[in-house]
Amino acid sequence: MAAVAPWLAGGEQPDRATVATAVRLSLRTLAQLAPGSSVEVRVPPFAAVQCVEGPRHTRGNPPNVVETDPRTWLELAAGRLQWTDAVAAGRVTASGTRADLSELLPIARLGTDV
Repeated sequence: MAAVAPWLAGGEQPDRATVATAVRLSLRTLAQLAPGSSVEVRVPPFAAVQCVEGPRHTRGNPPNVVETDPRTWLELAAGRLQWTDAVAAGRVTASGTRADLSELLPIARLGTDV
């Protein structure tokens, strides 16, 4: 997350590989913090994970899906954006009864001076 912190604070966007790595590692952390298979979190084009305890999804479209862009995901993961604000602004789509990740975020806090 530190590699993308300047970007999230309004600086220049890092290269694609750096953004991809930050997305993948933060999603992997989410899956470790909330193991399970009832929610699929998608951050195209870089990664998707299943997480949160509950009924396991095995076929077709999952009933609980969260999808967002890389910057929004990283802002959420770093505590620079609130879940409710992101959903209200249409920056996150969340469908299903288990698709509210507000209790799981942020994953890592970046300093306010970053």
